[in-house]
Amino acid sequence: MIRLVIADDHAIVREGLKRIVGAIHDMQMAGEAADGTEVMQRVRELDFDLLVLDLSMPGRSGMELIKLVKAEKPKVRILVLSMHQELQYAVRAIKSGASGYLTKESAPALLEQAIRKIAGGGAFVTADVAEQLALGAMPGSSSLPHEALSDREFQVLRLLVAGVSVTDIAGRLSLSVKTVSTHKANLMHKMGLHNPSELIRYALKHGLADPSEP
Repeated sequence: MIRLVIADDHAIVREGLKRIVGAIHDMQMAGEAADGTEVMQRVRELDFDLLVLDLSMPGRSGMELIKLVKAEKPKVRILVLSMHQELQYAVRAIKSGASGYLTKESAPALLEQAIRKIAGGGAFVTADVAEQLALGAMPGSSSLPHEALSDREFQVLRLLVAGVSVTDIAGRLSLSVKTVSTHKANLMHKMGLHNPSELIRYALKHGLADPSEP
């Protein structure tokens, strides 16, 4: 029996996933979580095999949460189920400790396939993600400026590009305005950019401007 915890801040998504899992004879729901805090509570309280995790939830979320889960319970396998389609998110998730990455547009059959493969000790990624991971591991491989950003800096970049103010980013990420401003200054410096217009142009050029970003 594969025991699952489903983490997503949208109740309708959790219900849909529970129905899919409930229709499979050898899979069982062990629990669910609606935010990063609840995820960590379930990790500490429950015995389960695999966490199906949304990257964008209130409180601790994204790559930071993946790392926290793996630090708390290393044997738990993580499948990221995200609205973000960009390779950058998938590659960062795998590097942070996830064993698989699927978009929410994937078919239920693909979700079942991913769960089985990851629960069995394997990994589940698309061919494009696998290629990016392989290229990044090669000696002397070159990378784009945004790939040098920390996970938090990348998160701030995405919100800035979506038009979210520094003050609102601070509220969303539970950080001080000063800390967000520091992240903004650091990411602009690392990327060699000097103003918001250059940041927007860079994001559009490299496919980092996601219209689904909240």
